Amino acid sequence: MNPSLKDRIARRLEDLPDDRGYQVLDYVEFLESKYAERQAPPPNVFTRFTEGVEDTLRAGRVSTTAIAQTMDLMNKAMGVLSGVTAAGRSVANDIVTTASQITTNPLAKPPPPPPSASPPPAAPPADQAREKPPQP
Repeated sequence: MNPSLKDRIARRLEDLPDDRGYQVLDYVEFLESKYAERQAPPPNVFTRFTEGVEDTLRAGRVSTTAIAQTMDLMNKAMGVLSGVTAAGRSVANDIVTTASQITTNPLAKPPPPPPSASPPPAAPPADQAREKPPQP
């Protein structure tokens, strides 16, 4: 679909209420099943799950307001899970990098740890700071 047509359709959809939007979605899915020349790429696991929940709610005749609120909550949860996934990948990459450095050159000193946010050690109390002269 050309970008101009896609933008025109999007502008028309913006003003529709949710129940009309679902009717449009149903019609688009019907057209896709009947006339699609190629298969759309499969969505990721989170998207498939969310769409499945949304379709189940619609089949159960749940109000569009409740569906919209549920989908908003699920989208926020997907954002959190995406962040956790990204953090897990980062940790795994760091482990692989460190392990490959160790196996490549086992006699080299390991890299220094990153600076921590902990405060420096406290100075000893004033009375202990001064040394007492030794007693004869």
